[in-house]
Amino acid sequence: MTKFFSKTLSLEFATILLSFYFALIFNFPFLHETYLDLVKLDNFDLAYFISLPLFLTSVFIVLFSLLPKRVIYKTVLMILIFLSAIFCYASSSYGIIFDYGMVENMAETSTSEAFTYLNSSAILFVTLLIITPLAILFKINPKQNTFKVSVNKRLKLISPTLAIFFIIVFSLYSSYASVNRNNRELVKYIVPIPTLISSYKYVNRNYFYEPTVFKLLDETPTLKTLNNKDKNVIVMIVGETARAKNFSLNGYPKQTNEYTEKLNIQSFQQMYSCGTATAVSVPCMFSLLNKEQFNKRSASSQQNLLDIVELAGVDVLWIDNNEGCKGVCKRVKTINIDKNKSNPLCDGDYCFDEILLTQLDNKLANLSHQTTLIVLHLMGSHGPTYYRRYPHKFATFLPDCQQSDIQNCTSEQLVNTYDNTIHYSDYVIAEVVNKLTSFTNENAQTVNAEMIYVSDHGESLGEHGLYLHGLPYAIAPSEQTHIPMLFWSNNITSNMNTDCALESANTSFNHDNMFHSMLGLLNVESSTYQTKFDIFNSCNLNTLDIAKNLLPINESNKKENDVILK
Repeated sequence: MTKFFSKTLSLEFATILLSFYFALIFNFPFLHETYLDLVKLDNFDLAYFISLPLFLTSVFIVLFSLLPKRVIYKTVLMILIFLSAIFCYASSSYGIIFDYGMVENMAETSTSEAFTYLNSSAILFVTLLIITPLAILFKINPKQNTFKVSVNKRLKLISPTLAIFFIIVFSLYSSYASVNRNNRELVKYIVPIPTLISSYKYVNRNYFYEPTVFKLLDETPTLKTLNNKDKNVIVMIVGETARAKNFSLNGYPKQTNEYTEKLNIQSFQQMYSCGTATAVSVPCMFSLLNKEQFNKRSASSQQNLLDIVELAGVDVLWIDNNEGCKGVCKRVKTINIDKNKSNPLCDGDYCFDEILLTQLDNKLANLSHQTTLIVLHLMGSHGPTYYRRYPHKFATFLPDCQQSDIQNCTSEQLVNTYDNTIHYSDYVIAEVVNKLTSFTNENAQTVNAEMIYVSDHGESLGEHGLYLHGLPYAIAPSEQTHIPMLFWSNNITSNMNTDCALESANTSFNHDNMFHSMLGLLNVESSTYQTKFDIFNSCNLNTLDIAKNLLPINESNKKENDVILK
C-alpha cells in the first residue's frame, strides 16, 4: 500500500479508482436500501444486485471523464468527495434522502440550525470517508498532456466503459425497469447525482425563473360581525416536529399532556401533514393549494390565509420563535424573537418557547380590532438537539439524550428526550389557554377566544432505522406525517354537541383543511372558502352566534342547549 501511494497515478487510473469508491462506499446506503427491497421479492434477482456497483462505476467513470483540465477535474472531485461524504453520513445515520424537498429545506436552514448536526461522530465519520479518495486525488500526475493525447486517453477509457454500461442495461433491462418502476424513490439514495440535479432545479426555480404576477384569490373578503361590543381572538399555534403518536391525549402511555388534559381541549387524533419538512408544510397549511397541487413557487405567488383575513379586516400578528415563517408572514406584521443571551430563556442560538407568552400578553393588552389572529410559531421539538428545547426542570422523562448524534443514544434515552419536548410544548399550550381564559374573564365575557394548535410535520425516532424527518412523502413513515391537532374555545364546553365533536376528532383530516377551517373560525366570508373542508363546520364549533344563544351551562339547561345546537 505504501509503495502504491508513493507513485503518481494517471488521471485515467485515478478516475477508475475514484469511481469504484463512489459506487461502493459513498453509495453504500443506496446499495443497502436496494438489497432490503430486493429480499422482500419472491424472486431475488442476484444478477441485478451484483451488477449495480459496476453499473454505478461505469456512470461515474463517464461523468468524471467529461471534466476538462486537471485543475477543474481536481476541484470538482474534491467538492463532490466532501459533499458525498456528508450525504453518506446523513443517509447512513439518519436515513435522510437528499431529494428536492431536502435541498429546499437545507437552503432555508440557518447557520445555528446547521451546526446542531455537527458532532464528534459526524466529524469522525466524514473524515474517515474522505481520506482515501483525497489521497487518490492528490496522487494524480500533475503533468498536463496535450489536448489530443488527453482526448485519446479519455476516449480509450470511456469506450469500454460505455460498452460495459450497455451490456448491463440490455442484458438486465427487465430487472432494471421493474425495480425502477416499483421503487422509484430508491434512485434518490444515489450519491451525489440526484442531489446535484435537485440543487440545480432549486437554484433555477428560485433565482432564474421570471417573476410571476402576484395573484389575488379574493379581492373583497368580508368579516362577519356578531356584536360590535364583542372581540374575537384566535391564537393559532404552529407546532414544530411534533408527532401525534407521542401525545397522551391520543392514547400514548406516558403523560406528555399533563397540562392540557386538565383543560377542556379537544384532540383531533387523525390529522396529517402536507409535507415532511417545515419548508413545505408551513406554506402549505396556509395556502389554498392542496397537497397534490402545492408547490412553493405557486403558493408564494398568490394570497395565503393571512393575506385574505387581513384584507377582510382581521388584525394579524405572527410571532416567531423558530427559523422564520417560510414566506407565509411576509405581508403581515411579524415579531421575530430576539435570541440574545441576556434573556434567561435564550442561549444565543435558541429560546425556550415560553418567551412567546410575553409577546402574547403584550398583544392581548392592546387589541385594536374586533377580530384578532395571533400566530405563535414554536421551536417545539426541533431536532436533533432535542435536549435544548426544554428547561432542565422539564426533564421529566429520564434518562435523556444530551447529544446531537442521536443515533448513538439508546432508544429509551432518545424517546425520553423527545417526550420532554412534547411535555414542555404542552405546558406552553396550556399557558396560552390559561391566558385566554383569564383575559376573557377580566373582560366580562365580551371576548370570544379560541386556540388551535397544529404541528407542521412529525419525526422519526429510530423506527425502521430512520431519524429526524424530510423523507419523500410517498415513502415517509406515519411518524413523519401523522401530527397532533388541539382545539380550545371559551364557547365550547363538554355539554355542546359532544357526540359530533368526538366523531370529528376521529375523522381523518390534513393540512388542506386548515385554510378553510381558519376562515370559518375567524368568521371571514370569502370566495375561497369551501364548507366541506372546514373541520369545525359540521359541529358548529366555530359558530359564535349559536354559542351566544346558549343558556348558562347547568344541568337544567343542558337539554335546551342541545336543542339549540342541533
